[in-house]
Amino acid sequence: MAKVVINKEKCKGCLLCVSFCPKGLLIVDTELNTKGIRPVKLKEAAGFIGCAQCAVICPDCCIEIHE
Repeated sequence: MAKVVINKEKCKGCLLCVSFCPKGLLIVDTELNTKGIRPVKLKEAAGFIGCAQCAVICPDCCIEIHE
C-alpha cells in the first residue's frame, strides 16, 4: 500500500496539490509550520490510491509517495 510523506517545513501553502488530488484527500493543516504557513496534510488514509498527482504538481517537491 502506498504512503504519502509531506515535508511540512518546505510547503509554502500554494494548494496546487489540493486542487489536483482526484480523491480530495489533501487539506490545509490547522497548525503552522516554522515559516508561519499552514501546510497541507492528508485528511485520511482511507481512499488514498497513490496516484502521485500531488507529488508531480508540487513546485517545491514537498510530497513523496512511497510504495
